[in-house]
Amino acid sequence: MKNETLLIKNIRLYTETGVIEKGYLLLKGSKIEEMGAINELEWNNQNGKIIDGEGLNAIPGFIDGHIHGASGADVMDTTPEALEKLAQVLPEEGTTSFLATTITQSQESIEAALENIAVYKNKPQTSELLGVHLEGPFIEKTKAGAQPEEYVVPPSIELFSKWQTKAGNKIKTITFAPERDEAHTLLTYLAGQGINVSVGHTGAGIDIMKEVVKLGVRQVTHLCNAMSGLHHRDVGVVGAAFLLEELRSEIIADGIHVSSDMVKLIYKNIGPSRLILITDSMRAKGLAPGNYDLGGQMVTVDEKQATLQDGTLAGSMLKMIDAVKNMRRFTNASVSELIEMASSNPAKQLQLYDRKGSLAVRKDADLLLVDDELTIKYTICRGKIAYKEEGK
Repeated sequence: MKNETLLIKNIRLYTETGVIEKGYLLLKGSKIEEMGAINELEWNNQNGKIIDGEGLNAIPGFIDGHIHGASGADVMDTTPEALEKLAQVLPEEGTTSFLATTITQSQESIEAALENIAVYKNKPQTSELLGVHLEGPFIEKTKAGAQPEEYVVPPSIELFSKWQTKAGNKIKTITFAPERDEAHTLLTYLAGQGINVSVGHTGAGIDIMKEVVKLGVRQVTHLCNAMSGLHHRDVGVVGAAFLLEELRSEIIADGIHVSSDMVKLIYKNIGPSRLILITDSMRAKGLAPGNYDLGGQMVTVDEKQATLQDGTLAGSMLKMIDAVKNMRRFTNASVSELIEMASSNPAKQLQLYDRKGSLAVRKDADLLLVDDELTIKYTICRGKIAYKEEGK
């Protein structure tokens, strides 16, 4: 029922302004109706549901702004079932909303994926599909990584506009190589449309980065991977992420794509307010080792990583909750700082902070109940329990 209520009590409550040690949340429908200290609670609804948190921590649900697939499903499968599978399994790892991420492929394949997303309807008790992250095909071939080089095309306003129409205006983020857009015509158009423009799969140097940030670039895609690295004569895109405060940077915190020492260095220099945790995971996440498809390419998956036949890393097996745990292990980040990187920053980056990314009255009731080791006990998506640990 639309107005069904759920009371969550006896929790450590992480709010926008601080921590309430003995708190409660009252959810009504899909929203947070009330929250505060438990001794302020006045509620006698005999028909409402109650969860006794028993000292658990209530934190905002995670937002994965860069995910290709999981559990055998991939965005490029272009079927409603693939998107439904993703939405169903992601609450298990604490992800309450996500951007369906495409890959560099034929124009026909990209269009089919976008048309599939355009008509997808979010369902209760699942992770919410917020829109599309268009990764490629306007990238630099020499930095393609696991993106198929044969489908890389020059930047085009006409093509992007066509795709945005097919996507039902759901493209929220685009990854592109700014050096390929020499006159900055596409960038200027995208910034004017309010698109979250992210630099990735690029060989750009610091001078180009300074220029495009002035024109509206606000994000770096999977920092350190498939881009120009730090060098003492040109600090490249990685150095730009350190120096240019307008930028937030995605990071795959699995210790494989970026070593734990580099994650620590990035965290110390960039800080939690400008980092966004992502998974960049592929369909094999959650499945047994073996061979799987990614954008028409064969990918070999073992217990830790996914690689193309030439050894190139191809997406990840990372779960969002493990990205969060790794970040705490690598950097000693506090829970509040982890919330920034996994929830608040991605919401702000997508201009959704008015309804997601933190626990506040009238915001979407997307939240997790976790213990002090960050084990997920409950995931609640838009006011409904979407995942519950066995035995709870």
